[in-house]
Amino acid sequence: MPKLAADASLGLVEQLDLAPLREGPLDGLRFTVKDNIDIAGHKTSYGSPAWRDAHPAPAHNALCVDQLLGAGARCVGKVVADEFTYSLDGESFHFGTPRNGKAPDRVPGGSSSGSAASVSNGLADFSLCTDAGGSIRVPASLCGLWGMRPSLHRISEAGVLPFQPSVSTVGVLADRSDVLDTTMRVLLNERTSSLASLKRIFVLQDALDLADAAVQEQFRGALERLVSDTGIDFVPIRFSEIVGEPCALQACNLNALRDLQTAEFQSTVGNWIEALRPELGFTFAMAYGNVQKFDRIAALDNIARCQRLFNQINAFFAPDTIICFPTTPKIAPKKGSLNTLEAVMDFYDPTMTVTAFSGVAHLPEVSAPLMTVEGCPVGLSFVAGHYRDEFLLNAVRELPH
Repeated sequence: MPKLAADASLGLVEQLDLAPLREGPLDGLRFTVKDNIDIAGHKTSYGSPAWRDAHPAPAHNALCVDQLLGAGARCVGKVVADEFTYSLDGESFHFGTPRNGKAPDRVPGGSSSGSAASVSNGLADFSLCTDAGGSIRVPASLCGLWGMRPSLHRISEAGVLPFQPSVSTVGVLADRSDVLDTTMRVLLNERTSSLASLKRIFVLQDALDLADAAVQEQFRGALERLVSDTGIDFVPIRFSEIVGEPCALQACNLNALRDLQTAEFQSTVGNWIEALRPELGFTFAMAYGNVQKFDRIAALDNIARCQRLFNQINAFFAPDTIICFPTTPKIAPKKGSLNTLEAVMDFYDPTMTVTAFSGVAHLPEVSAPLMTVEGCPVGLSFVAGHYRDEFLLNAVRELPH
């Protein structure tokens, strides 16, 4: 097992110093790489020592890593990922809990826990990571960072270990809005010169209703400031109005997406686990028990519903429109507090209901660190239509923060 480098973030798996391949827009910036993304000559753990030990080191970087090195950035390390990236809390049985730089007594969020820790503790300016059920957005919210999950498959996933192909994306966590903006444009290979101007912002009321009272209060205050500074009205809207049928966010979104994610996880990681029977962490083992019992055939209707939801949600978006809501409905739980099923469900169910909105519709989403609740950061998310990533970046850049 490789020796962990000493660092204030507690998130490093391996300290590196990969020089830029050439000059570019990311000159002078340092980045880390989540340990489910390949770096040539260094084993990839996928958050699991057993996976790392069973697989050879890659011969090539993931393409997205080369894009960053080729744009002038320097890679300073590989960082902890939750086990098989199948978690949103950031507490790893195998690698420990990386430090939440903005709330050290609380979890950093996962599965990009080491990414969030490395940036929030000043080890890096940004981190390259992945998101399926919220693995960029949740750590961004809980650690007070800028984070973006792009439209599905906008960024190359060559060299990124398999997870949930219909949902998972490569994205970025950053310490500043300008760093997120520049880095994402490099990865997106942006070539668009003219885009629609932002004219309408909707508030997803279903997501706001799921938030704790203190989060709701801060959200409303944040909206009042944005309205005052921009003159743009924020219009409340229900999920049922977006999809055009009587349908709750939780029933139609979370249930449909969760079944698709579970079926794909069985086919990617599950096959390997069943064949090799590796040591599993306690929390992951409990979650994987549900994967093992999952009835793929019974879930086919829900999986088909994902495509219908994708069509309905994206038909709603106009070129000049974004939707906003709290990135997470809660502040970060205290470390070690997710030790009962009740505590786990209290955090996971509302959080995944909110993050599933962009997941099921393959939407680009930016989490901005614009709220503080009880001394803890909470993100404010902005979402645009599928493949309108550059429009979303432009819109967020125009908003005061």
